[in-house]
Amino acid sequence: MNIVLLSGGSGKRLWPLSNDIRSKQFIKIFKSEDGTYESMVQRVYRQIKKADADANITIATSKTQVSTIHNQLGDQVGISVEPCRRDTFPAIALAAAYLADVRGIDPKEPVVICPVDPYVEDEYFASLKALSLQAKKGEANLVLMGIEPTYPSEKYGYIIPRNSGNISPVDTFKEKPDVTTAKDYISRGALWNGGVFAFRLNYLLKKAHELMDFTDYEDLYAKYHTLTKISFDYAVVEKEKSIQVMRFAGQWKDLGTWNTLTEAMEEHVIGKGILNDTCRGVHIINEMDVPVLAMGLHDVIISASPEGILVSDKEQSSYIKPYVDGIEQQIMFAEKSWGSFRVIDVENGSMTIKVTLNAGHCMNYHSHRNRDEVWVVVSGNGQTIVDGMKQSVKSGDVITMTAGCRHTVIAETELKLIEVQLGSEISVHDKQKYQLEY
Repeated sequence: MNIVLLSGGSGKRLWPLSNDIRSKQFIKIFKSEDGTYESMVQRVYRQIKKADADANITIATSKTQVSTIHNQLGDQVGISVEPCRRDTFPAIALAAAYLADVRGIDPKEPVVICPVDPYVEDEYFASLKALSLQAKKGEANLVLMGIEPTYPSEKYGYIIPRNSGNISPVDTFKEKPDVTTAKDYISRGALWNGGVFAFRLNYLLKKAHELMDFTDYEDLYAKYHTLTKISFDYAVVEKEKSIQVMRFAGQWKDLGTWNTLTEAMEEHVIGKGILNDTCRGVHIINEMDVPVLAMGLHDVIISASPEGILVSDKEQSSYIKPYVDGIEQQIMFAEKSWGSFRVIDVENGSMTIKVTLNAGHCMNYHSHRNRDEVWVVVSGNGQTIVDGMKQSVKSGDVITMTAGCRHTVIAETELKLIEVQLGSEISVHDKQKYQLEY
């Protein structure tokens, strides 16, 4: 099975755990079988591999998410990087060209497209496999998954099938309705449109060439910023006459808000948190190393991270986005391909960061024009390279680097260090990368 997971958005509705770099699908909030916590993308990736160990998984995403994806899934997963945001049709077209030209997938092979963040059980991925096999038959150009609705939702578009069979031609599509209209759709056998569909790769490539002027993946990537922003539904689905829908009646949840996310949490407290016995329907998600105490609260979400603190009625939490859009906050935590960092303190002329490097990984070899840096090794063993000079480092060692100095650190074991940045113009953009000198 060839599957493309669409990973976009900043997930601001899950602030303060999500930000412009750390979208909702990367928040580790679900308890896995070994007792550790995993993110939505880790959970979905694991479930796909369980359903099909040989599945070819590609994630279509932005540049800002690549490091986090490598951190959470490793280096084996395919990534189709969007140079900028151009909505779902260009993203899917670029992913299709990536599969054909970079991964060498046979154009006659089926491809399944689905969001990266559904909360589903294993039966969903068995249905994705069936969706792929149905697309391979070529009875229709597109095969959609239609979710059996559990209530008259205003959040989703609707697919109205021509008959009640498990696989049916599509009669028509309906936009997101009001509750009364949704009830009418459901009475006519309508299904939720969950944004899951399959096609033969050559079908999508043909559509892409009809609507965009490009030769191959490299050419499309170079021209990507010039493409018109348009969704896959508007560009392709609404114009396609040959469409089937496959019903899915299993569990399916869109965890886009704190309210819906807490419904899927197995525990009421993640991190340091205490609920007294008068609390009802309260959830605490705390990434800070300080305790949170809640008393006498009902149906409240409390979320704390280095980015900020949210205390909200669960129903009201759905309306968080316009308030978060007005918050200007430096990124305080991020996962990188080599590990993670957390900002501890920011003052005029200095910034202090705790850095964790995973064993066997290293930072880019780089320099800064406008700041000096000091590293204090807290734990672990590794090596630093400063202007070409290599030396071993361990807990308690201090390394200083002046502005313009080329430097990196290589972790032999998990390596934790405190980085102090000193300068009048501290900026994430003040970084020049180099190839290692040996």
